Amino acid sequence: MKILAIGYVWPEPNSSAAGKHMLSLLSLFDSQGWQVHFASPAQRSAHQIDLTDLGFMEHEISLNCSSFDDFISTLAPDLVIFDRFMLEEQFGWRVAKHCPGAIRILDTEDLHFLRNARHAAHKQKRQLTQSDLQSDMAAREIAAIYRCDLSLIISDYELSLLKNTFSVPEQLLSHTPFILPASKESSSLPSFQQRFGFISIGNFRHEPNWDAVLWLKQEIWPAIRKQLPQAELHIYGAYPPPKATQLHNKQQGFLVKGWVEDAEEAMSAARVCLAPLRFGAGIKGKLTEAMQCGTPSVTTPIGAEGMQGTCPWPGVVSDNIADFVNAAVSLYSDQLAWDKAQQQAPLLLAEKFDRSTITKDLVDRITSIQADLNAHRMTNFTGKMLMHHSMKSTQYMAQWIEAKNKVSQ
Repeated sequence: MKILAIGYVWPEPNSSAAGKHMLSLLSLFDSQGWQVHFASPAQRSAHQIDLTDLGFMEHEISLNCSSFDDFISTLAPDLVIFDRFMLEEQFGWRVAKHCPGAIRILDTEDLHFLRNARHAAHKQKRQLTQSDLQSDMAAREIAAIYRCDLSLIISDYELSLLKNTFSVPEQLLSHTPFILPASKESSSLPSFQQRFGFISIGNFRHEPNWDAVLWLKQEIWPAIRKQLPQAELHIYGAYPPPKATQLHNKQQGFLVKGWVEDAEEAMSAARVCLAPLRFGAGIKGKLTEAMQCGTPSVTTPIGAEGMQGTCPWPGVVSDNIADFVNAAVSLYSDQLAWDKAQQQAPLLLAEKFDRSTITKDLVDRITSIQADLNAHRMTNFTGKMLMHHSMKSTQYMAQWIEAKNKVSQ
């Protein structure tokens, strides 16, 4: 098979969980002997990975430009994966028109409408309601899911939300969480005594991460520091804005360090990971990385959402500030509590992120759809209607923008 992934951005696996997830999907396709192409209309970035080093082919494409029609017709992929629903809106109709036999897959990364609804409710200091979910963004995102042959849903919570609240047919959805590398043996990880400080990590362009840093600065860290006056909190993340670096305060042990070349090394050096996320969606790469590095974590129910199974959390989950602070202090100070939390990580990783199960399920779904694509699409008349009606407006808008650009040039 020939695979084309259309990326919202060029993959940055050292900057975000989304970048790491995309790279894991490309590597999975490559491991099947499939030919992998990656295209993006985004600007190149300093932290992007060179996909050509991995044997993948890179292509720069343009928004609202018929040059993509020539590109997709010449490439003639067997499968196209859209990175986030906005890319399906932009390119989905072009793929359907010029490569109608290509399987169309949407990689949601997380449900954007859920994250935005929670953010809005948080800013208004109130609980999320069902009406918050009935947004224009929800209509757009779920329409994109219907227009595709399969959508990758990273969180079992979001899978349940789509099926039970929005009645999305199960045959259009695939629960595909992070495809993680094998965990290291605990004996090879730094011990309690070899570690120092707390860590918080996350791309600063992602609003939930920035909010977590502010909450740490204003309320959580002062309370922890009061009990542990010599402790330090090391805050890492790509693209820190001036408002973030200005929070750096050595006397308070609040150290904003920004970009880190090796996030795994930084996580393994820390004793406890703090992830006080008050809104968001999907599953959190920082927390799976903490588990893999043997670093107990303290997070919120939002942080642990979609990641908790029957096994205990390798740390503590709480959105109560006092409990959050006490848990952080206890894990940092009590080696027995720390050891117990660390030992729970491999069990949870095995239960929720078994690599062989996730990859087999996804490949089986793709090959099953490929075997009889027409029959699969016959069960999704709603998607056919949405492709006929809603994508016409997108097509005509794109063509109008292209014509306008030609006139202005």
